[in-house]
Amino acid sequence: MNNRIGVYVCQCGSNISDYIDVEKVRAEVAETDGVVLARTTMFACSDATQKEIVQDIQNNELDAIVIASCSPKLHLFTFREVANRAGLNPYRYVQVNIREQGSWAHSDNPEMATFKAIHQVKAGIARAKLSQTLTRLRITSVNTALVIGAGMAGMKAALELADMGTRVFLIERDHFVGGRTSQWSSLFTTFETGEEVVLRVYREVDSNPNITLLTGAELVSVKGTVGNFEATIKITPRYIKPGCDMKQYPELEAALKKAIDACPVEVPDEFNFNITKRKAIYNAFKSEFPQCPAIDHEHCTRCGECLKYFDHIDLEQKEETLSVQVGAILVATGFDPYEPAEGEYGYHELANVITLPQFKRLIEIDEKELVYKGRPIHTIAYIYCVGSRQTEGPNKHCSRYCCTSAIHAAIHANRKYHGIQNIHFNRGIRTYGKQETFYSESLEAGDIFVQFLEEEPPVVFSENGKTIVRVNDILTRQKEVEAEADLVVLVTGMVPRKNSNIGELLKIPTGRDHFFNEVHPKLKPVETVIDGVFICGACQAPFNITESVKSALSASSKANALISKGYIELDPLLAEVNQEVCVWCDSCAKACPFDAISKISFDGKQIASVDHSKCKGCGMCLPVCNVDAIGLTGYSDHEIESMIDQMIG
Repeated sequence: MNNRIGVYVCQCGSNISDYIDVEKVRAEVAETDGVVLARTTMFACSDATQKEIVQDIQNNELDAIVIASCSPKLHLFTFREVANRAGLNPYRYVQVNIREQGSWAHSDNPEMATFKAIHQVKAGIARAKLSQTLTRLRITSVNTALVIGAGMAGMKAALELADMGTRVFLIERDHFVGGRTSQWSSLFTTFETGEEVVLRVYREVDSNPNITLLTGAELVSVKGTVGNFEATIKITPRYIKPGCDMKQYPELEAALKKAIDACPVEVPDEFNFNITKRKAIYNAFKSEFPQCPAIDHEHCTRCGECLKYFDHIDLEQKEETLSVQVGAILVATGFDPYEPAEGEYGYHELANVITLPQFKRLIEIDEKELVYKGRPIHTIAYIYCVGSRQTEGPNKHCSRYCCTSAIHAAIHANRKYHGIQNIHFNRGIRTYGKQETFYSESLEAGDIFVQFLEEEPPVVFSENGKTIVRVNDILTRQKEVEAEADLVVLVTGMVPRKNSNIGELLKIPTGRDHFFNEVHPKLKPVETVIDGVFICGACQAPFNITESVKSALSASSKANALISKGYIELDPLLAEVNQEVCVWCDSCAKACPFDAISKISFDGKQIASVDHSKCKGCGMCLPVCNVDAIGLTGYSDHEIESMIDQMIG
């Protein structure tokens, strides 16, 4: 039993000391059996205090330390490292949360907050007395990563990993890379085109020997654990012979055009958000790479007409399955634009109501004059927050980029076509940072901004063959305003990708906004609860390109640091099975959210076994065991019961 314990009570500036009498707490716990040192400190996490704790541990030969401060989510690893530097086993440190659970929770009752803090610290001391010397587990790792999604985030993550010496498999479900960026022409804030940005990054990916790029590729299963995942990838053929690059062999374009013209199948073109159609055999847009045609196997009828003109087609190609061993997985699957419901602001009911992504593609398609469905466009009404900030709907989140994107598109349309009148119906403009300059430019160009309340949204209707937008404008004291528009653009927000089973395969949780959830937005912004699985880009939140790239670089750095050493150290606070007591009832396996428990044979009977590389020490398996055969290292029944005794004593 440890009997030389040091206790530190943090004031946290005034966050704790304003409501908890820290000196009283120190004095009370100093009399506890086993405590040989008790101090108060202004900031326990400061460098100066950390050095003092190291000296105290060494000079007083402390067996364990208790730090009463903020949530262990913030500084658990900080103080473990302090213990380690002092030569004390880091698992003989206990942190007690008297800020979130004490001073902040009971700021209206300082006396009760102090009383509670005393008992909390005594409970921590009781646990520290029973704490054990534990050693981190070490498993081997493969210095190879799988990056899912070859948009801007995925490609930048792959490049960063490759440059740090990690081998990368970069897979893309589509036959072309670039993601959403390839669909945009002019980009804010640089006015570069999507083609320029994608091409620059694609060339780096294509020339990097550490990156294997697979298009038409989709993750279908994954086994194993951090450091050693076995990923199975399904590769759908493009039915084009290898080496058919239109950039390299421009003479093929004429033959390909004849083959496309001969194809009898027409389907909506998803790249243009269905405002145009394409054939079952189709070429890459100039902003998509590789510049090689593909055949839509789902809609192709195998009629053979295209074969008459283009001899680089191979309809005999078969679907392939590839199995790869990787140490980490980075998910960069991106987003989908919100699809308005039928009738929402006249969508799919009025012929001239489209979404912002469709409008941006329309600008790219129409070079000399802005025309939609044969009608010239002079006045455009933009309706903001369609699919965002819906307090009564499924999309309560603000997508953040939509305001800037809409204003930028309006500016771009004005520059390209001249004489366009833009009217912005909004709930308040959010052009953060340098993007505010676009708002100013839009105002100076004569754009009109009309603001409405959430409970009084605009009404879009047709009258005498004209499309009218009516709203009560709060900027003119609720005056009813009507505007006739040649085109109504619904400024839609971001929602998570549809038809993706990645979250289910990798067991990545989602937040209330349905995007993938990180462990902590500040402390672990790209890590998930599954060790070795990282998220980046717009699959985790509405990000613009710059923000997506930053998160991609963060995720790649974390992944490389995890797997590049050839081994991974795991926390030893894990579930353990008493093999003599266990009778295998399957309850623990069903309760485990990480599939860490399986059945094995032992001494002539079936028992549970814990895979330590999967176990997260969550304790979900403990209460469902009818024979009490499972315990949690570092949180034994004896430790927890001793803490309870102090809390109620």
